[in-house]
Amino acid sequence: MGCKNPYLCFYSEMKEFNDKFPHLKKNKTILVAPLHWGLGHATRCIPIIKELMKEGYDVLLGSDGAALLILRKEFPNLPFVELPSYDITYPKKGEWFKLKMFLKLPSIKKAMTAEKKLVKQLVADGKIQGIISDNRMGIRNKKVPSVFLTHQINVLSGNTSFFSSKMHQRIIKKYHECWVPDVKDSINLTGKLGHPKQLNFPVKYIGPLSRMEKKDLDLKYDVLVLLSGPEPQRTLLEVKMMDAFLNTDKKVILVRGVVQEENQVYVKDNITIVNFMQSRDLERCINESKIVVSRSGYTTIMDLAAMEKEAFFIPTPGQYEQKYLAKQLKQKGIVPSCKQEKFSLDQLGKIPLYSGLKSFKTELDYGTLFGLFEGEREFGTYS
Repeated sequence: MGCKNPYLCFYSEMKEFNDKFPHLKKNKTILVAPLHWGLGHATRCIPIIKELMKEGYDVLLGSDGAALLILRKEFPNLPFVELPSYDITYPKKGEWFKLKMFLKLPSIKKAMTAEKKLVKQLVADGKIQGIISDNRMGIRNKKVPSVFLTHQINVLSGNTSFFSSKMHQRIIKKYHECWVPDVKDSINLTGKLGHPKQLNFPVKYIGPLSRMEKKDLDLKYDVLVLLSGPEPQRTLLEVKMMDAFLNTDKKVILVRGVVQEENQVYVKDNITIVNFMQSRDLERCINESKIVVSRSGYTTIMDLAAMEKEAFFIPTPGQYEQKYLAKQLKQKGIVPSCKQEKFSLDQLGKIPLYSGLKSFKTELDYGTLFGLFEGEREFGTYS
């Protein structure tokens, strides 16, 4: 009979192996746990996971929903644990987003408590020796090195930005290090999100993270529409994109950002529609497309910057972070953008007037970065 829980089976097999060969050195296992809020948090963890494996670490994947599914597809041989869901969704009207998030706080707090309990058990059982949490606020433990990966040290929330930023920073301070996927220089991608005026906890700027690489391929598509993010806004934008591009003279490929066990591909007139793409296929598709229309999520920005791709951004209604990122790139003359309700095909004509995204490549010594997990410090002294 097959094993119903791959996570438990993996550790059962490891225990048998370790019992037979106790003299062999065991690799340290790092729990990598991205937030399920669209696919961006999960996909930007992919290069981190690959580098951990190159450096000889074992990796335990942890997330929920589509974020966990995309990681399992990228790393089918890695063990995983399903984490409690924060169950974040967007209202149809962006102006209600802040209220909806406020009403969600009790369920998010409940999920954080469940996360802490699960991690505590993993640490007590000796199953993980380090943690990298991408915005999962309950994935930490004072007894093992714990990293918080985020591009938002400041969290924008309109007239409550000061309070939301301070609350977020209080959580980050509970971790041993904060890694920001951006450069430290004044010319950067995150602006004030990742570069607060004052810091009172350890921060490392590790450079933009991208699983993508620029390649010189023949163009196959005029436009790549790249969708992601929580519902119902993902679907609302998909409908708008179909209305805008269907039966035009542009050859379009639309990646819906809907991760399923079996992928689906179909063609409707001039539009090829794909449910989702794994890293290698998406990299090829971006290289083969003249321009990309997408949300202004930070992971998407990092990927398109790595590939120096022409783009047009449509921030998610009500999401202050995406609105800020789109606004600053527009003001700097880098990438044009507009509100979702104002998008039309004519907007794409603005793209040649902007300089476009450029790569912020940095040489990062991952061996040194991961040295945190090899330190002899007494981690029990952290709160």
